[in-house]
Amino acid sequence: MEGDRKYITADELKQHSKPGDLWISIQGKVYNVSDWAKEHPGGEIPLLNLAGQDVTDAFIAYHPGTAWKYLDKFFTGYYLEDFKVSEVSRDYRRLVSEFVKTGLFEKKGHVAFCSLASVALMFLVVLYGVLRCDSVWAHLGSAMVLGMLWMQSTYVGHDSGHYQVMASRGYNKLAQIITGNCLTGISIAWWKWTHNAHHIACNSLDYDPDLQHIPVFAVSSRFFNSLTSCFYGRKLNFDPLARLLISYQHWTFYPVMCVARVNLYLQTLLLLFSPSRQVPDRALNIMGILVFWSWFPLLLSYLPNWPERFMFVLASFAVTSIQHIQFCLNHFSANVYIGPPSGNDWFEKQTSGTLDIACSSWMDWFFGGLQFQLEHHLFPRLPRCQLRKVSPVVKELCKKHNLPYRSLSFWDANVSTIRTLRTAALQARDLSNPVPKNLLWEAVNTHG
Repeated sequence: MEGDRKYITADELKQHSKPGDLWISIQGKVYNVSDWAKEHPGGEIPLLNLAGQDVTDAFIAYHPGTAWKYLDKFFTGYYLEDFKVSEVSRDYRRLVSEFVKTGLFEKKGHVAFCSLASVALMFLVVLYGVLRCDSVWAHLGSAMVLGMLWMQSTYVGHDSGHYQVMASRGYNKLAQIITGNCLTGISIAWWKWTHNAHHIACNSLDYDPDLQHIPVFAVSSRFFNSLTSCFYGRKLNFDPLARLLISYQHWTFYPVMCVARVNLYLQTLLLLFSPSRQVPDRALNIMGILVFWSWFPLLLSYLPNWPERFMFVLASFAVTSIQHIQFCLNHFSANVYIGPPSGNDWFEKQTSGTLDIACSSWMDWFFGGLQFQLEHHLFPRLPRCQLRKVSPVVKELCKKHNLPYRSLSFWDANVSTIRTLRTAALQARDLSNPVPKNLLWEAVNTHG
């Protein structure tokens, strides 16, 4: 009965927002997920970031309808006092319900099969080009094909991390390990760890790891205050080296992207071999990484000399840099904020922190569906083949609530990103040179 219900206030709920004491509210019912946080398939970080508040929209975004039945065992018996739903959230939940009724979340098409088939074909082309051809041009072409293979393999790994692309969970996990660890050398465990945090805290300077690139890049001058990363648990020091590098980041952006893959390999190894972090399927992930570091060096050994090996690695990395650049375009020039994510403005935060890339439908395969970044952030379980279909609906909803819906061409998105980096770079130069600049400095830096 309504009169027998026990209530707690929003302020009281906020008190339960630390490790070992995690409470959340979903549709006004309060749940204690303290003991279950480490078993959460999406990791502990999303729960830590959203604890102590209502998380209904985030829960709906990430969980299928079958997940609701598991909530009862965490129910505290309390209800959230004065629980209200904003008009934006109401429309968002209605939209999710409509997508469920029309089966959009289940209509996955043949994307996974076609992508895996193309990856297998490209791998054969790479093997033939390296093992059977003597021409340096054939080797260069093979390196570029390998770069495309890595891009497409990453998209399959990304899809399988958000929803089930295979016939069973076991095969889905196998697809993740093969397309991620074995073929690209980047651990699916590392990806889940960082990617879930990114989605939950989209464009939070201190909570979103995808914006924390000190000392190489800074998208906002607020990084100059040496923010503390709540994801990595350390200070992002804006020291003299960071000032120097960031002062020229709009020039170094593309060269760095060409070798950004090295950092991903390093981050993978640091996580998998960290004794202090709990890594799901650690042994399986390490085995997958060993597969990559077996076949890739072996493939390079068949090239005739070291200059060609260097060319092969650099060319394959350069092609894959297109994907790294794309991920930066989706967020670097969007709005940022400081602080933890809020469950009360889920829709608003996603629209504020993302940017779509406009392209023809025949280019969907190239961008992996992630050119519809806002649609993906709002509906992360939606198969990529459905993102273009729902885009007009999302655009109308943004218009209705006066929220940003930004869609730029690939060129314009690059211009916007470089402009953001240049703005922060010029601000960093001012900080690093408080004394009057000499004539040489003025001449070199007049136009950035």
